[in-house]
Parts: sequence; C-alpha cells; structure tokens
Amino acid sequence: MKSSPSTYSRTIAEKTTATKAIFSSESDHRLHEMLATNKFGTFFGVSQEVLDSVWQTLTSQTGESVIYISMEIGADLDVFHPVCDRLQQLEITTHPDESINQFLQLFLQGPVKIPNYSGGLGVLAGDTLKSFADCKIPVAGISLLYRQGYFSQLVDSKIGQIAWASQWEPEKTPGLYLLHDPESPSQPLTIEVPFYDLQGIRFAAHAQLWLKMEINEALDFFVPEILLDYQTPLSPDWIQDAAQHLYNSSSEKIKATQRRLLGAGVTPVMETLGLTCRTMHLNEQHGVGVILSLITRLLQEKYGAHYETEVTDHDILSAATEVAKRLVFTIHTPVKAGHDRFDISVYEELVNPFCRRILNLLALDTHNPSVYNFTAMAMKLNRATNSVSRLHKEVTQKQFPQYADKITAITNGVHHLTWTSDARAELFDTFPDLHNWRRDPSVFANTEALQLNNKFRTYFEQAWRTDTKILVDYVNQMLITHRNQRLTTWIDPPNYLSCLKDEDAPLEHTTFTLGFARRFSTYKRADLIFADLDRLAAMITENNWPVNFIYAGKAHPSDEPGQDLIRNVLAIQEELYLKSNGLAKLVFIPGYDMHLAKMMVAGSHAWLNSPKRPLEASGTSGMKAALNGVPNVSIMDGWWVEGYHNGQTGWKFGYEGLVTPEHFSEQPSSLLYNEDSDSFYTVFPEMLRLFYDPTLHDQYIDKCIANLTLNYPIFNTHRMAAEYVARYDLDLAPKVQGEMEKFRRLYCSDPSFESGLK
Repeated sequence: MKSSPSTYSRTIAEKTTATKAIFSSESDHRLHEMLATNKFGTFFGVSQEVLDSVWQTLTSQTGESVIYISMEIGADLDVFHPVCDRLQQLEITTHPDESINQFLQLFLQGPVKIPNYSGGLGVLAGDTLKSFADCKIPVAGISLLYRQGYFSQLVDSKIGQIAWASQWEPEKTPGLYLLHDPESPSQPLTIEVPFYDLQGIRFAAHAQLWLKMEINEALDFFVPEILLDYQTPLSPDWIQDAAQHLYNSSSEKIKATQRRLLGAGVTPVMETLGLTCRTMHLNEQHGVGVILSLITRLLQEKYGAHYETEVTDHDILSAATEVAKRLVFTIHTPVKAGHDRFDISVYEELVNPFCRRILNLLALDTHNPSVYNFTAMAMKLNRATNSVSRLHKEVTQKQFPQYADKITAITNGVHHLTWTSDARAELFDTFPDLHNWRRDPSVFANTEALQLNNKFRTYFEQAWRTDTKILVDYVNQMLITHRNQRLTTWIDPPNYLSCLKDEDAPLEHTTFTLGFARRFSTYKRADLIFADLDRLAAMITENNWPVNFIYAGKAHPSDEPGQDLIRNVLAIQEELYLKSNGLAKLVFIPGYDMHLAKMMVAGSHAWLNSPKRPLEASGTSGMKAALNGVPNVSIMDGWWVEGYHNGQTGWKFGYEGLVTPEHFSEQPSSLLYNEDSDSFYTVFPEMLRLFYDPTLHDQYIDKCIANLTLNYPIFNTHRMAAEYVARYDLDLAPKVQGEMEKFRRLYCSDPSFESGLK
C-alpha cells in the first residue's frame, strides 16, 4: 500500500530526528537519476532523459502539443505525489550530496499545500493534467501563481465564515521551481505583459515564471505547469494587488485585470520558453485574452509594423477565423456569476485602442452593447466547444442557441489515483481481477464478478471501516480542539457538539455518515435536507437510526447569500440534535481543501448532492465518492444523470423533468426547497433501512460494488482525457493513440461527436 504523502512526510520527519538512513548504492543511483537540469534550472523527480524528451516535444517545430490555460490549478501534494511515494520506497532520509539532499529534505519536510485553487474548477484542472501525464499526452499548463492563494477559512458559530489571506511560500514548496534566466542564471526568468492607461501610454506588468511538474507514477513522463507570478517590484502596485489572490473581486477593474494577466501572459510565456502547440485549450473563458494576442500577432505578420492603421474590420474578422482553428473551449457552468462580463470603460484602462477595436468586433454582449461578454467571445472563436456533461450540453445549447451545433459534451472525470483512498487502493492492489488498475481504470469494467466475490465484499467493508474511522477520528479531535479554542480565543467554535460534555459529543464510527462538501452557493442548496427538521428528526428517532451529517465548504467572500447558507447550517445543529434526542449530529468542518475532501469522500457512507436542476453542470465530488464505492444520493443533475444507472449505484430525488430556460433562475423563490426536500424525505428512510437492517445490508453493499464496476471505469480523467485528445487532433505515438481509443470505446459522452469522426 502506498501511504499518502502527508502521512509519509510525518513518518519520515520522525525518523529523521532519530537516525540517518543507511542507503544502498542502488538507492543512491536512483536518487541521482531523479535529478535533471536544463537551461532554466535544476529539477527533482524525473531523469535527465525524461526531462529532455518531454521538453523536446513541447518545443518541437511540429507543434504536436497542447497549451492548457486555466485560472486555477489544484494539485496539493498531500493527496497525490509520486515523487514522495518513490522516496518512501527508497527509505532514504538524508544524502551526502548536497545538491540532492536539499531537494530530499524539501520533499520530505516541506509544506504540502499549494492554495492556488478555490474548488471544483481548479481541482479538475489538476486532475486533468495528472491524467495527461499518466497517459503521456504532450501538454503544458499555464496559470497564475497567487502568493495569497485562495482564502483560508475560519468559522464562528455566530459570525459564520471568516476569510483571511492564505500564507504560503512558493520558495519552500517541494516540486515548485523558480525558473532562471539562461543568460543570467542568478536572475529569475521573467516576461512582460503590456498594459495601457487612458491616454494610450504603454507600460508593462512583469511576471517571474515558476514551474510545477505533474509527474506520473512511473516517473517517466510529466506535464509542466507554468505559473505566472506578478508579485515582483517591477510590476505596478495595483497589478500586484490584482494578482495576489485567486478571484480577487474587490473591484471590476481588479477582476478584469486578473483575467488579462492570465490571457495576455500566454504568448510571452511560450516565446520565452520556446513552447509550441497545435491547440490551445481554454478551461473556461478566463484566459480568453490570449485571442487578442494571437489575432494581433497574425495581423502584424501579414501586414507589417503599421498593421493597426492599415487593416480593415474584415481583415480582423478573417484573422479571428484563423485563430479560432487553434482553440478548444470548455464551458463549466450555466450560472450567471461564472460568466465574465465587463463594462467597456474598464477595458479602456487595460488594453490599447486596437485591442479595443478587436473586442468591439468580437466581444460585445448582444443584450447589452456597453458590456464585453467573454464567455460569448470564447464560444464564438474556437474549433470545438464542449460542455461538461450530457445534460449540461442541452442546457448550454439553450443558453447559446446561435452556437448549438458546435457544442458537444465531454463529461468530467476525476483522477483515480488521487481520489482512491489508501485503504481501497491496498484492496485493489491485492485482487488479480484488478491488475493494472493504477495505469488503466477501465479494468473495473470487466469485473462484474466482484459482486459475487464474498472475499472482496468482506475486504471492501473492512477498508471502508478504516476510512470511516479516519474521518470520524478527525472530526472528534476537531471537536476537542474547538472546545479548547472556546477558552483561548475570541472565536466561538462552529459546532454545537463542542459545547457538550465530552461523553456526549463524539461521533461513532459505526453510525451512518452522510457527507456533503462543496462551494456554498445558493443554487447548491446546502441546507435543503434540513427544510423540515421535525420530519427529518422523526424518521431518525422513530427507527432509532443514528446519523452523522458531516459538512464542509467555502463561500466566496463576496457571496453574502452563500455565507448565509453556512450560517443556516450552523444554526440548525442544536435544534436537530435536540429534536432527534441526540441521534442526529450535524458537524461543519472549517478549512475545506483537497486533503479533507479525500478523507470525506472515502469515509462517508453516502454522498449528498442537492443542487437545483439543471444548474450543476457536472459536479465531481460525487465521482470521487463513487470511485471509493460510496453511493450517491443526488438530484438528477450534472454527472449523476449518467452515473445513476437506474438506481444500481445510489438514489435520486427531486425534480427531474424537462429543462427549460425558466429553470435557469437562481432567485430564492425558484429554488424548489419544499418540493425537492419532500422528495429527499421519502428516499432517506430507505437508505438508512438498507444500511442498518442486517437482512438488507447486502443490498447496500451491492450499490457500493456497482459503483466500482459501472462508475469507476467511466468517471475518471483518463477517459475524459481521451475524449479531449479527439478534439486536439494530435499525432500521437501508436501505443498512446491505441489507449486513448480504448477509453473512448468504453464510454462516449457525446455519440454525435464520435459518429462524426467515423
């Protein structure tokens, strides 16, 4: 079994204080093989041969690679890091060669958080790049580095969420490298991004470049992420302010500036590093500013230095058509807040007059000509647009009817190696039917015999109990910490259980545990199932069914209704506990991140998803639960429409009728609280009965195993990557191409697209 890096790091740190490891010449050789260098720096984790090979492909004149552009990329080291796993295997804690030892100590004892993500979009981006690395797809990611990251969360029972700046140091983070200028190795490698004032005077924002490697388990391939760090003295203060933390929305100008820093930084990065590509993939519209750079570059090459005064609007539109052939666009949400619109006046302070001319031709909102609509611009200018589930395709076509014919579906997935718990992974490693599951998650598709394998079912429940104990122990320790916190700080802990006597508060490992963790936004309806506390408490007490409700998640600091949802959940705790005679324990865990998410999806007995249909474009937390064999109970929205399998893998509730534009409303009166909560209350007793009744419990485990055989092979980013590769039109090695085709044959998100390939 491969321990998680966080557990491993703690273990190694303890060993290091006690003794120096004795290592063999073979281990020493392997460590030397993990050190590689090029003109931009020295890196740890892959061999020189691998570094040179990947870099040669990414800089080849043939352009057989992809640039993946995303506002956020989530890939914390404490949930998945193959380099740490390799160090665990070698059992080396120190090394006499200082060039190696400094990396060794950094990986073994350095921080494991990179808070450059807010939630699903960023974590999905990280999962996607990991699968590209596993599958050896030549891709380079480009994003921003936020020195204050996304906010850290404290929660007070009366105040609610308290947001404060994350504190982290890229310089001390393992696997993160500041690139050096080849002509002046003591200096960081930098790029310039042009900005303009109202008088059209040009000035520059400067970014230094960081490299993070997403390395596969074999350490024989990686995907580089290039992170732009604008926190340099050469950048104006307001530029640094805009770039210091993710989704800075303190003003419309700051928000627009952050988008421009991403989009306009892409081509300078490529030129500086020598990167080439056939395709640029816009992961949401945030980086759409790259289109301005590409159009401008194309016109300059064709018409010369005076192109700005010589080209016609027709010339610009023709150039835009050419640029569109290089772009793939993924739209991730039907929710209005997820679509960037900026007043024209804001961009008068960010780009030169010629770029504004391009925007006036390509980005004006059809309903409000004083606004630039960047989602519509991204939708217009690409060779392939995809939604992130089948239902989301239908929704997107209705939201953008003028582009309906070009919109296809690629249902999201998650990186199976990241999200499968250690206990489950150890189980999968021991069963011959699942041989090679780490490299090929599709092997689960051929394992229907697992349902009849009593040995597997027994070991599966043992692994599940292990993960539930880890989660419950974490919660109980948190409650103790919060109880002490009441005496030493001004913060009133967020959990009513912290106020109880020690013997009354703890959660039990054997109690049915329902998990819910995601961004707190009104359409996600975190408090839906508590709409009628009397009814919920009655079904629990009448049958003597204890239940743990474990919640976590953040609301954006500027989303006051989302923060109200957190306060609502906190306010419910005491009443639910008392009405259920102490059988129902509702807990909120502050500080949601990837490590907590992994613990929750593996330790819960069912996973709740309660958005208003059809506003959840996909959702991925339920997929993470499913890959651990945890059934979902969910609204029929997003991925669950495809993952439900007629009830074999979990339960459905709520509205599931036709989707019309009227259903896109997020107004409180349209959120169907009464109707959908009533539906949940009819389903929940069935779930508890199957779990607690020993004569029915096997039916519960049937749903768990069905998740492994039906959902594990499908809802992973290897399959998703294969579908993207079909849009990228890359000339891949025959072996890689064959594996991609195998994944696509197993499941096709959009049969209409696949039929067009034949």
